[in-house]
Formats: sequence, structure tokens, C-alpha cells
Amino acid sequence: MAVTLKEVAEIAGVSRSAVSRTFTEGASVSPKTRKKVEKAARDLGYSPNALASSLTTGRTKLIGLISNNFHNPLFLEVFDLFTRRLQEKGLRPLLVNLTNETDPANSLRMLRQYSVDGVIVASSTLSPEFAKAFRDAKIPVVHSFGRFASAPHVHVVGIDNVECGRMAARTLLARGYQRIAFLGGPESATSTIDRRAGFMEVVSETEDAEMNVSYASDYTFAAGRTAMLELLKGSHAEAYFCGDDVLSIGALSAISSAGLSVPDDIGIIGLNDMEMAKWENINLTTIRQPVKQIVDSSIELVMAALDDQDRHPEARLFSCQVVERGTLRPLSKGRS
Repeated sequence: MAVTLKEVAEIAGVSRSAVSRTFTEGASVSPKTRKKVEKAARDLGYSPNALASSLTTGRTKLIGLISNNFHNPLFLEVFDLFTRRLQEKGLRPLLVNLTNETDPANSLRMLRQYSVDGVIVASSTLSPEFAKAFRDAKIPVVHSFGRFASAPHVHVVGIDNVECGRMAARTLLARGYQRIAFLGGPESATSTIDRRAGFMEVVSETEDAEMNVSYASDYTFAAGRTAMLELLKGSHAEAYFCGDDVLSIGALSAISSAGLSVPDDIGIIGLNDMEMAKWENINLTTIRQPVKQIVDSSIELVMAALDDQDRHPEARLFSCQVVERGTLRPLSKGRS
């Protein structure tokens, strides 16, 4: 049977309330008492009950971790980082799967039932209004991988997707591609909208450059493959900016199935630099998103919000960089 707080108190020769205070963050207890209690706890193998502690402190240390991107392998890396980092901080993640869900009401209701202390919305496709619903409900919230705004309603940590679109267009044009295209994820996704906008901005300012825009139904391998197979039925572009690595890998599969090669027949650049992009049989040229920094910054902000719920919302943007691999032809001579 589990060792009880009463048994620790008896061995330490102190009151049960003294044991409780010893294991309650911020509670007052003398160094002498703390030493006796901690020794007794070690000897008995006692661990404080987190649920009981939450009744005393009013804090569950539960952080709702919400996403709708479970089909994207990148988010397995994201969840791995989030869960480990939260646990290292003494917090407990409560994972919420929002696949095909855009209304925050259900999530809000469930997370209230679990009395979470805060929420991290980890999604590049959910709208800013989704995360704002939690702030309106007085729950500290951070939108990771969210859409940038100069005056956000909630804390936002991510990248400048418009600039990533510009980077992709410049990278393709620098290699001498003239007929280039954007293959995005769902047309209504904020990440798709912003990446397309940046891409189109650069191309529209470039003479002799032609551009096409198309969309996949989702940020998945299957959706990327299906979209590219359809594009290859017609007059395809010389190179594509696929607005996500997993779309890019689906597109690579479709190109191979059509008997074409990359980068000889078609060039591909992705976005994220997920682990699979480095695999030798994929070797994807892509734009690296600094996932670790985004995760760490998101946790820092949610912890700050737990202590100060009136803290003014801020947006933190991290820069990205092109990672050269093998799915684009080399830079043309005289270009940089």
C-alpha cells in the first residue's frame, strides 16, 4: 500500500500539516522541520499526492496541449518536446486531439472539467480567434506556431509565414526557375494564406516569372501526393514551394510515380525541416522552422501567464533559414 502523509509525520515527529507544508510550493516551513520531513519521506519512499496537493494550492499544474495536426509527423516531434519540457518544469501536459474541430467550445468545456491551469494551442492552421476563446474564459493561453499580429489578443510564438513564402520564392528564382508554383495546405488555413502571400509578392515583382497556385486538402502525405498527381496531368511547373515538408514528401512520391525525377525534371522546396526531411531517400531542401526555440518560449510564456494573468499579450517571432539538400538544382552561375 502507498505510504501516507500520516506515516511520514509520525516518523519525522511532526504534525501532518508540517508534512503538507513541506511539499507545498511556497508554504512556510522551518529548515529543521523540512530536513526531518524529507528524510522520513525518503526512508519510507513517500511521494506527495498531486491531486491532493492541488486541493491545497488551487493549482492542478495541468497544461492543456491542444492540436489538430496529428497526421503531420512534425507534430510528433513537437509533442515530444512539449511533454518533456513541461514535465521538466513540474507541469503535467493534458493532450487534446482536435482533428476536424474548429470550434473551441468543446475543448474549453473539457479543459474546464479537468481544471487546467493554462493552455497551449499548438497549431499553425487554427485561427487566432480559437486561442482567444480561452483568454476570454480567463484561462492563460499561448498560441504556438500561431499567426503573427503586431497587437495579438493572446501570446503568440512562431515564425513569420509571409517571410517564409518570400524566402521560398527567392530561393527558386535564384536557381533560374521561371515557371514556379505554390502548393499549399488547406486553402483556409492561416499558414497557407500567409505563405502564399509572401510567395506571390516576390514573384509578382519579378519579370519573366510565371506562377501558379494550388492547394492540398490537408497537411498530410496523402494529400500532397494526390494534389501533385493531379497537377502532373497538365502542364506542370519547373519547381514547387510546398507549404510544408509532409506535403513535399507526398509530392516527391507522386513525381516518382509519374516517372519523373527531382531535381532534374521538377524542383521541390518544403518548410519545417522535420526529421524525415533529412533521410537519405528524401533529402529535402526546405526552410527550417526553429521548433525547439518555439516550444521553450511557449512554455516560458505560459508559466509567466500563470503568475500574471493580466500580462499584456506579446508576439515572439523566430527567424527561419533555408537548408540546402538535394531537391533543387544548384544555384545558376552569376546568381546568389
